[in-house]
Amino acid sequence: MKNISRTVWILSLVSLFTDVASEMLYPIMPIYLQSIGFSVVLIGLLEGFAEATTGLSKGYFGQLSDRSFKRVPFIQTGYAFSAISKPMMALFVFPVWIFFARTIDRFGKGIRTGARDALLSDESTPATKGRIFGFHRSLDTLGAAIGPSLALLYLYWYPEQYKTLFLIAFVPGLLALGTSFLLKDKPKTAVKPVPKQSSVFSFLSYWKRSPTGYKKVAAGLLFFTLFNSSDVFLLLKVKESVQDDSVVIGVYIFYNLIYALFAYPLGIIADKIGLKTVLLSGFCLFAMMYLGMSLTKNLYLFFGLFFLYGIYAAATEGVAKAWISNIVDTKDTATAIGTFAGFQSICMLIASSLTGVIWYRFGSSAALMVTAATAVLVVLYFLLIGKIKIHEAVTAPTPDPKSGI
Repeated sequence: MKNISRTVWILSLVSLFTDVASEMLYPIMPIYLQSIGFSVVLIGLLEGFAEATTGLSKGYFGQLSDRSFKRVPFIQTGYAFSAISKPMMALFVFPVWIFFARTIDRFGKGIRTGARDALLSDESTPATKGRIFGFHRSLDTLGAAIGPSLALLYLYWYPEQYKTLFLIAFVPGLLALGTSFLLKDKPKTAVKPVPKQSSVFSFLSYWKRSPTGYKKVAAGLLFFTLFNSSDVFLLLKVKESVQDDSVVIGVYIFYNLIYALFAYPLGIIADKIGLKTVLLSGFCLFAMMYLGMSLTKNLYLFFGLFFLYGIYAAATEGVAKAWISNIVDTKDTATAIGTFAGFQSICMLIASSLTGVIWYRFGSSAALMVTAATAVLVVLYFLLIGKIKIHEAVTAPTPDPKSGI
């Protein structure tokens, strides 16, 4: 793999192991929660609160990573938190405990994500951002396909034995943590003043001094997030329609395989034709997928729609981070990504909670249609704002002109 460094390989493998652990549990989570008495609204609140925890901690620890010029300690600590959260879910079924365990997992993700993405950005140039982030997402998502596959095999032999899965998921979590110790921080020569005071929300001050292009891009992505609820609701829609746990897990595995297969190629394409072009194409597929999910209960169509969803994810998740890292100063990469994640977390909390309420009051179709309509509005917004300038500090390596946005 050309342009893929040792550090990128290690980060990608760590993410692969972590996603084997996390995604082994993710598709069965809504089924498990319903089996212990959680309503759709409560599931929405749980997912929203978990994502809010992730986002706010991403912002805070992303800023700490930039200030300390350290990446690896944050990465290792984050993966440790996520690993220990897995067996915690099996101990008790009390709602408060489930919230606590899920929060620990998401808190770990928040600690590591800004530093990890900044380290990925450090290993790339503006001309290779798409492929580097795409490669990482590809291996990350391969783990997200392996995890549910293992869960499906286990549940085939031991139906509804969900608690044991939480214990099994601890093993790949430990593998991820162990692999992270192969990482090394790159030496930093820059000197940057450190503010005297710091709080959980102090990173949000970056928004005031951030580039205009960053604000424009973040605003569009945040509006999209405001109505883009957790994937748990898509899985609940499948469960509602076919009443078969194996199908729920099966479509989720299929989605992740498509995502893993296309993430790296679409990253390369994004470097050639523009990150924005690929991103907006992904949002169009998202709108088609959600509209289709709102209208059908057909098993075969579900697989076709999740194929589109996999392409959407491959075209947007890594590409969005690559775009953000291209339009900010390199010394602020973790802070910029973390600040965006902080605002995004608030939107995620609202999105999952709002979707849960709409689903409860008006049904699944109405909730999914609202999300589809939002994606169309976001595409129109990005078409109207025009071209976003790449930050001068990161254009020094003389990238391919086509890599601009």
